[in-house]
Amino acid sequence: MEMAGRGDAGLEEEVSMLPALAWKNGALVLVDQRRLPWKEEYRTLTTVEQVARAIEDMVVRGAPAIGIAAAYGLALGISNLKPGADPESEFSRFYQRLWRTRPTARNLFWALERMKAVFEENKKAGLGRLKKALLAEARAIEEEDLEINRKIGEYGAELIPEGATILTHCNAGALATAGYGTALGVVRAAQARKKKIKVLACETRPFLQGARLTVWELARERIPVTLITDNMAGWLMSRGEVSLVIVGADRIARNGDTANKIGTYSLAVLARNHGLPFYVAAPLSTFDFRLRSGVDIPIEERKADEVRRFGRRLITLPDVPVKNPSFDVTPGQLITAIITEKGVIGTPLFRGIRQIRNR
Repeated sequence: MEMAGRGDAGLEEEVSMLPALAWKNGALVLVDQRRLPWKEEYRTLTTVEQVARAIEDMVVRGAPAIGIAAAYGLALGISNLKPGADPESEFSRFYQRLWRTRPTARNLFWALERMKAVFEENKKAGLGRLKKALLAEARAIEEEDLEINRKIGEYGAELIPEGATILTHCNAGALATAGYGTALGVVRAAQARKKKIKVLACETRPFLQGARLTVWELARERIPVTLITDNMAGWLMSRGEVSLVIVGADRIARNGDTANKIGTYSLAVLARNHGLPFYVAAPLSTFDFRLRSGVDIPIEERKADEVRRFGRRLITLPDVPVKNPSFDVTPGQLITAIITEKGVIGTPLFRGIRQIRNR
């Protein structure tokens, strides 16, 4: 299937990267990230329930991409309303369904809140105008994310030394965003500046986003990448084989505490012990300014079989109790800097976050 996207413009310069999602012919089209890197399969979604399940089942994942998908989900639900339907009650139903999909990623709620504001502004203007306004806002969220990621990449590239070996965790690339990436956007921008970098990608148990998605993305971009298991990072740091760590984020409290894929906290501790910079790359839409610290960030607990099985294959006892938190929280004091579209926030993070919020 040929993919449309970026408001029907701008895709040409991204041909080497696969869009995580696109609006096409009145439907939301997603690449099924559960099938990568083995198969490029697409899901064409025509209802809000399908979008909600795609978010829950990780057909689409990554905080910015989840937010964009949810925004299109609301636009899709209202676009399918027939004359005589009550837009207000239906919008509320769609909104609540998407709100319940995943609890940690701030971008999901940020995008839904933004769409709700547009709904409130246009709900009395007639169904036709309301449909157009919501779709236009979803497109704007997608297009803005792409530009934001590019700015993050440019600011972050300044921090990457020539010849660096960059350790990253999970997938914070094109597949997690509108098409460029946050942490991997920094890597791409550094590569574009001809810095001779290479990447160490942690596999990211149990869903293997690093092994399946990050390695696949970087290989497509011809950026040198080596895959490691999650528990190799400390040893490689001790041998001087890591220059810095850069990761994405799913939610950031106003003191700089950051929720990201489980295993991030361990890497931050290891980086501090070995005197290595630890960077977080994230848009301002990932910040939750209502939360004082990471203690208040809700952490999603996912299904036990994600740990018990590798794909469909059982790798342990079928009934063994499992803990499967999808995220952990890295204290702000372990973070060297947070890279945003408005610049780099250095320490103390709480002061820099307050300043950048008010710009």
